[in-house]
Amino acid sequence: MCGIVGYIGKRAAYPILIKGLHRLEYRGYDSAGVALINGQGQLNIYKAKGKVSELESFAAEKDTTGTIGIAHTRWATHGEPNTQNAHPHYSESERLAIIHNGIIENYAVLKAGLMKEGYTFKSDTDTEVLVQLIEYTQLNRHVDLKTAVQLALQQVVGAYAIAVLDKDHPDTIIAARKGSPLVVGIGDGEYFLASDATPIVEYTDQVIYIEDEEVVSLQMGKDVDITTINNVTKTPEIKRLELSLSQLEKGGYPHFMLKEIFEQPRTLTDSMRGRVNVRQDNIALSGFIDNKDRFLNAKRIIITACGTSWHAGLIAMYAIEEFAQIPVEVEYSSEFRYRKPVINKDDVVIAISQSGETADTLAAIQLAKSKGAFIFSICNVVGASIPRISDSGCYTHVGPEIGVASTKAFTAQVVALTMLALCIGREKRIRGLEDEGISEEQFVRIVKELGQIPDKIQCVLAQNKRIADFAKTFTYTQNFIYLGRGYNFPVSLEGALKLKEISYIHAEGYPAAEMKHGPIALISQEMPVVVVAPRCGTYEKIVSNIQEIKARHGKVIAVVTEGDEQVRKIADYVIEVPATEECLTPLLTVVPLQLLAYHIAVVKGCDVDQPRNLAKSVTVE
Repeated sequence: MCGIVGYIGKRAAYPILIKGLHRLEYRGYDSAGVALINGQGQLNIYKAKGKVSELESFAAEKDTTGTIGIAHTRWATHGEPNTQNAHPHYSESERLAIIHNGIIENYAVLKAGLMKEGYTFKSDTDTEVLVQLIEYTQLNRHVDLKTAVQLALQQVVGAYAIAVLDKDHPDTIIAARKGSPLVVGIGDGEYFLASDATPIVEYTDQVIYIEDEEVVSLQMGKDVDITTINNVTKTPEIKRLELSLSQLEKGGYPHFMLKEIFEQPRTLTDSMRGRVNVRQDNIALSGFIDNKDRFLNAKRIIITACGTSWHAGLIAMYAIEEFAQIPVEVEYSSEFRYRKPVINKDDVVIAISQSGETADTLAAIQLAKSKGAFIFSICNVVGASIPRISDSGCYTHVGPEIGVASTKAFTAQVVALTMLALCIGREKRIRGLEDEGISEEQFVRIVKELGQIPDKIQCVLAQNKRIADFAKTFTYTQNFIYLGRGYNFPVSLEGALKLKEISYIHAEGYPAAEMKHGPIALISQEMPVVVVAPRCGTYEKIVSNIQEIKARHGKVIAVVTEGDEQVRKIADYVIEVPATEECLTPLLTVVPLQLLAYHIAVVKGCDVDQPRNLAKSVTVE
């Protein structure tokens, strides 16, 4: 949630900050603002409700000079989205300015104390409380800004990534983090600060990832200075950034989401490169190889995730239980840590997060780790918080996913989890630990088929125009139902989520057999039903479900295996996918659902890359 960017150097700061905000806008776009110290030592703040473009328009005639500044794009938590609550926030004297990502949980108590000291507040945010607390600490303890930040943060309960300017010291930015990401870019006589590397990659490939409870001082002409909030000196670890500018551009597509849907053949190839060896019928997953005994001795595997990643975890549950014969529980991270779960030392916890910064998932695995469980993470962002605190894991390597509604990250997560399930199952078979899991013949067959999946997705993508054409039929639809069975039940959930996220149409996913236990009451001529029905284990059952829908005059959009004439005769619209192994069908069947949601949203005039009320990286609870 929220995007932070900062610059200090010899260049004009404002253009760098604005370009950085555009790159970070996927993290939040309720409001935006910038703070700059000009050559006369004035601290100027400009803010606007809405997207970064609104800020640009507002600041067009303002003084935006200066070589030091901080900027912010907001996803609202405390206080409605408006200019008053937008960041940056001044302190009482307007000497300090702050931007903040996260939530200060004890802000009300801190605010009450500051009000007794005569402080007044112009916004409804927890962030303004923090800048007032920093100034109060600085004045009453007679300390410099960095020390004031350290002392103030010792009183804070919650999560934060902050950057602070002091107009009396126009050569310094003080920043800190806990639970919200922050990265420093090191240029030639200049420093960059951001929530992630996307605003930095254009200028440098040398970065420092700030750790929890670290405070960093960026000062002109000096090395990066990092201490903890308790003033313990830390040695910065500079890492090379593996990210290209071209990955952050649309590449001729009208939206990032469509680009990322069409990237899936390549991104899945990248995810499997060096891991799936079709010629040798083998999968080499280093995170598993280095920790075989933890997986083989696991009495239970717990998968924890949120949103789309949770759907990937459901698919993994089917695969792990089928191939490895290990009981699997799939938990919403947001519920897991609060229900006092029973966690044992021989449990394996798999955490799934595209960003690696999801606050609920981070908190869930911290709890599991404190109980002695082994933590394995599936993540896309190298150096993110979740993989750093995990015992082992697997990066998906799909490149930046800018569209807020996840597409290529989902299929890569499914591939990574399927590879893990196959590795566990095969190793258990080799060691004679199971009799009912995966056979060598089945393992080899699935490995070979994995190598064919990118080309088969390409075949699905070739139907894009036809899907776009019939999507227009549903422009004014108010509700959708999605149905699937087995491995494709989670696909129905994911398809419904995609439609909800970007078109604002109410949609629900169900196991197809559950329709008759309630949802069938909704079926009418006005109710489109998307049925994911590849020809596999429960095919005949799901055909019966389609017939039940048609008997009640429902409109059926069916995703079927190529050549399926049985469903074609009864469905209103049919999208074909190539035949594949049952466990791999989600990788094909989800693609037309991504395209369907995309095209319905486009016809409705929705902003598919930045849907309302959402943000890409959910770093607050």
